[in-house]
Amino acid sequence: MGYLDNSSIIVDAILTKKGRELLSRQDGSFQITQFALADDEIDYTLFNENHPNGSAFSGEAIENLPLLEAFPNENNIMVSKLVSLPRGTTKMPVVTANVSKITLSLGSTAPLNPTTLNFSGVSNLSEPNGYIATIADRRLLQSFIAAGTNTSTITTPRPFSNTSLSQTVRGSSFTLTAINSTTLFGTNNTLVTSITVEGIDSGARVTIPVEISKTVVATSVSAASTGVTLR
Repeated sequence: MGYLDNSSIIVDAILTKKGRELLSRQDGSFQITQFALADDEIDYTLFNENHPNGSAFSGEAIENLPLLEAFPNENNIMVSKLVSLPRGTTKMPVVTANVSKITLSLGSTAPLNPTTLNFSGVSNLSEPNGYIATIADRRLLQSFIAAGTNTSTITTPRPFSNTSLSQTVRGSSFTLTAINSTTLFGTNNTLVTSITVEGIDSGARVTIPVEISKTVVATSVSAASTGVTLR
């Protein structure tokens, strides 16, 4: 969803297939119950406290920035979401995980256990309502399993497709199992995608690269800046 221009409040929205289905029923089943705001287009360094026309024009350059139209790619839109934090918060929450990169062989499995730093005054906490995890290319996984709080899980295999489709699950921890077929590899030895984890309570997010190897790779654990790296 996005504003078409910054001179009037005209909203451009793209509905999902499920949304279009509900809208077509015309029975009131299509209802917007939640929304999010983001400021991806804003460059705050353009704020000029010393504007020659006075302080009323300090934000003029920001207000005249072009705004994005809606497009259905969650990796490039709504990245910098606006969040509401308790009054007096001095540090932004940061989502971290037990791995900084996930490398899997055919059919192998890896756990993903996110936590949040600087949330509710605690240095390392699993958020009460859990996390939303989105895999950018679901074709590369046999199963995508969530566990814990408010769990929603996708375990069924995806049919072969030339199009990369994302998929989202919700929980407190996640398990990824790589495909056990070389159909998608072609002449490549590895396939690469990413998983984005967002805290439901904090709004903080982290993106972790995922690499699927056609050949068997040894699994080792080593310290990383965000916790542990699985290779």
